[in-house]
Amino acid sequence: MTVSGKRPRKVRVDFQKKRTPRRRSAPPTPHTWEDSEESAAATQERLTGKGDLTRRRTVLVEGEEGAGEPRLAVDEARCLRGRVLYAIGAQHCAVQTPEGRRVECVVRRLVRTLARDARSAVVAGDEVLWEPTGPDSGVIVRVEPRRSTISRGSAHREHVIAANIDQAVIVVSVVDPPLKPALIDRFLVSAEKGGVRAVVCLSKVDLIEPADVQPIAGVYARIGYDVVLTSVVTGQGLARLRELLQGRESVLTGQSGVGKSSLINAIDPSLELPTQEVSADSGKGRHTTRVAELLSLSCGGWIVDTPGVRQMQLWNVAPGEVEGYFREFRPFVPDCRFPDCTHTHEEGCGIQRAVHEGLIATTRYEGYLRILLGDAGR
Repeated sequence: MTVSGKRPRKVRVDFQKKRTPRRRSAPPTPHTWEDSEESAAATQERLTGKGDLTRRRTVLVEGEEGAGEPRLAVDEARCLRGRVLYAIGAQHCAVQTPEGRRVECVVRRLVRTLARDARSAVVAGDEVLWEPTGPDSGVIVRVEPRRSTISRGSAHREHVIAANIDQAVIVVSVVDPPLKPALIDRFLVSAEKGGVRAVVCLSKVDLIEPADVQPIAGVYARIGYDVVLTSVVTGQGLARLRELLQGRESVLTGQSGVGKSSLINAIDPSLELPTQEVSADSGKGRHTTRVAELLSLSCGGWIVDTPGVRQMQLWNVAPGEVEGYFREFRPFVPDCRFPDCTHTHEEGCGIQRAVHEGLIATTRYEGYLRILLGDAGR
C-alpha cells in the first residue's frame, strides 16, 4: 500500500449522513390527514435510531496511535504530489504540481471525515497526494503532515489559516481601522504555537505623525520581533517588507481593511489583487479577499493572501500555556512565589513585579490578561 515500509493499522471512523431524507411521494391532503388514520400512517416518515451517523467504517492509516491526526494509507504508486494553492469550501481546491501545472481537485470524502476538529481538511499551503481523474482534474486522497500552521478557533473547530509556511506577517493599520494591540498579541500566540516566525507590520503610517507610532513599534521590537512600518501611499517600508518576504513562504494575516492586498500589490504589481476602501459607515474593513490563496512572488518566494478576520479566537491554547507564548515573560516566571501562579493576583508574582518595574510592557501584560480571561480579541 505505501512506500514508508511501516505496516498500516486499522481505525474505525464515523461517516456523516450523505443524503437528506426522502420526500413523501404523495403528501396527504388536509381531508385525508384529518379523516383517515390509515392514510396518515401510510405517509408518515419512518423514524430510525441512527441519528446523524449512518455507519462506521474501518480504514487503514499510518503512524502510531495518539500521534496527531491519522495519516491515510494509500497506494503512492498511483498518486502524484502537489501543493494546494487555494481551497473553496470543504471539497474543491486548486493544486500545483512540482512541474508548475495547475489542477482542479476535489477532496476525497474519507480525508474530510478524518479531519474531525478542522473546519477544512485542506488549506492553502498543504502538501497533498492526489490521483488524476482527467487531464486537469483529480481527487486528493491524502494530506501530508504539516510542518507549521497558523490557525484560530471558529465555531468550536480549528480554522487553519495557512499551512507549511515560514513566517506570518501580522498586518495592522495604525488607523482606519484602529490599531488593536490585543489582536497582535493573539496572532503572535498563534504563530508561536504553530512554529511560525512572526513579523509585525504597521500599515498606513502616512496617516499619523511618526512619533505616535513609535511606542507600539518599540514594544514588539524590544522583545525580538521584526517590526516594519509601511505605507503604500509614500512607499515607506516597502523595500524592507520585500526583503523580509523574498525567498520565504509567508502568510499575510490581520483584520479586514488593514491593506494586506494593497501591500502585496505594492510588492508585486503583476499580481493585481482586488482592493476596497474601509466602510465609511462602520469604520470596519470590507472583505475583499474571499479565500486564502498561495501566490508566487516575482522577487522570489511565496505568499498567502488571506481574508480579514473580525476576531481572533485562539485554538487549543490552555490557560496554563499562555505565559509560555509571551516570550518576554519567560525570564521572570521562575521568580514567582507559587509554581502555579497565574500572574493575576498572587503575592510574590515575578511577572507583576516586572510590569511594575517597566521590564514588561503594560500593554502586553493587559493582552495576556485578556487572553487568560477569554476575551476573543475583537
